[in-house]
Amino acid sequence: MESFLLEASVFLAAAVIAVPIASRLGLGSVLGYLMAGLIIGPGLGLVDDPEDLRHFAEFGVVMMLFLIGLELEPRALWDMRHRLIGLGGLQLVLTGLAVFIACSMLGMLWQTSLAVGMILALSSTAIVLQTLSEKGLMQTSGGRATFSVLLTQDIAVIPMLVILPLLATVSPISLNPDGSIKRVVQEDAHHAMSLVDGLPGWGVALVTLGAIAAIILGGVFGARPLFRYIHSARLPEMFTAVALLIVVGIGALMMLVGLSPALGTFLAGVVLANSEFRHELESDIEPFKGLLLGLFFITVGAGIDIEGLLKEPVTIVGLALGVILLKGSVLYVLGRSFRLKGRARWLFTLGLAQAGEFGFVLISFGLQQEVLTGRLADRLLLIVALSMLITPLLFLLFDWVEKRLEQPGEAQEDDEIDEQGTVIIAGIGRFGQLVYRLLQSTGHKAVVIDRDMQTIQLMRQLGYKGFFGDPTRPELLHAAGIDSARVLMVALDDPKQVNRLVSYARRIRPDLHIVARARDRTHVYQLYQAGADDIVREVFDSALRAGRYVLENIGMSEYEAAIAQETFFHQDRKNIRELATLWDPSKTAAENPAYMARAQELEKELERKLFDTLELRAKQDSDAA
Repeated sequence: MESFLLEASVFLAAAVIAVPIASRLGLGSVLGYLMAGLIIGPGLGLVDDPEDLRHFAEFGVVMMLFLIGLELEPRALWDMRHRLIGLGGLQLVLTGLAVFIACSMLGMLWQTSLAVGMILALSSTAIVLQTLSEKGLMQTSGGRATFSVLLTQDIAVIPMLVILPLLATVSPISLNPDGSIKRVVQEDAHHAMSLVDGLPGWGVALVTLGAIAAIILGGVFGARPLFRYIHSARLPEMFTAVALLIVVGIGALMMLVGLSPALGTFLAGVVLANSEFRHELESDIEPFKGLLLGLFFITVGAGIDIEGLLKEPVTIVGLALGVILLKGSVLYVLGRSFRLKGRARWLFTLGLAQAGEFGFVLISFGLQQEVLTGRLADRLLLIVALSMLITPLLFLLFDWVEKRLEQPGEAQEDDEIDEQGTVIIAGIGRFGQLVYRLLQSTGHKAVVIDRDMQTIQLMRQLGYKGFFGDPTRPELLHAAGIDSARVLMVALDDPKQVNRLVSYARRIRPDLHIVARARDRTHVYQLYQAGADDIVREVFDSALRAGRYVLENIGMSEYEAAIAQETFFHQDRKNIRELATLWDPSKTAAENPAYMARAQELEKELERKLFDTLELRAKQDSDAA
């Protein structure tokens, strides 16, 4: 116990020191964690064997996939099926085949070559998703393609674990008491409980399907009663306890039936994505996920065999770079085939070019099953760890490529909009942000489209989803659900774009309610003619509030000032609707006699209305007193 606490203290201290330094240098937290592990492990020798702590820290990956599942509705997952099967499946097959051919050319047995191909076909879910989230790239087209491949890889680990024992090239033998040959199957020293050991194939399938069904049915029918029961205790820590119970319990159930805990918790997250308790679960799990993921990265760095690397540095580094180059080539070709362009293709290529943490699991399992020799397993562990260590540098390379691609006048690729909503917000600047935050805080969803990439990336870093693109493009509007949306909020800066978007939306959807932001009074008239239902001048409400403060400080009571503000607001809106029928876009206001005459009359009516309202209120207050 003392040694475990000491090791944990060393790991945490290393993280606290190294990660802020790496973040300040622009290297990202993942590289900071990896470097911290290198320093305390191979560097200073403060940690002898990080394996025990790594098994504990791997729950960070499990929690991360649970949180990702919470962000994905089942419908969104179904919409991804083509990428999961097509893009993800092709990546696994083509990468595995390329590695298989390379290993065969090096003289390995076909069984060993196939095992190495499966191991190196996987990428690092933990590092890549953490980095994508930090950089706000998850909702870009390249980020979604990368996530699809990672999800496919995580699912593919299950059949890989089934296939590996069939590739055994050497199996130790011994004699039975009667002299017959007996095969000896090596078992893990820490034999775990299992619900499927000794069952026939159909029995294993039934138990596995039963476990998956239990997760789905439990999420659909059991989540609400459970959380209502916990809520009755009125203890915030109970919500945290039940969130951890869900993750740990489902992970344990998956291990009992021989499946990946990460896959099970991801499935649970998807099932609970529509639950009203989703945000509560996210807030409870997030701190544990971040801490355990950090520990996982540190254990990867601490577990790198520097002595083995120094014995043959050129070979190991060359093989690690070869794996990255080989995988990158396959990914680049797939990116072109699936029409990923520019930044999206480079993000997809560089983000997935490394080996992954599930490689450690497959290497260990392959060694137990006599598929890999000890020397080959040691080399593979070094290659996987080294490629993971290089991954943050690949993302720095992506940042450099992205800046190089950002030439003046070059149009940036629009995001692929894969979500529809009842509300569409076009423009998320200082005006649209307030509308979006109000909707979000009241539990309503909106699809946000904006042409400013910096604003969209800032939204993503704050945890909000937005799509980069020109909201006036019809294909983007239809992808966002303009055909079924209830409200369109237009908050673009350019008045001409606002008018064009409102006119198009009214033409294709006469029943759509359109709320639009206007620059000034003239723009209000244009928007009324274009077909907007509710029009908000960007400084009108704030100016009225300022005027109310002025009235309060020159002698009016707060009550009288509020009445004046409210009366002015409603009368001005009535007046402006009437003036919109007289406004002629081909003339200035001074060149339109009918407009000017009616504007003067309405202004006098406004003054009389304000005076009469305040007089009436004063009389009512006097009579009441």
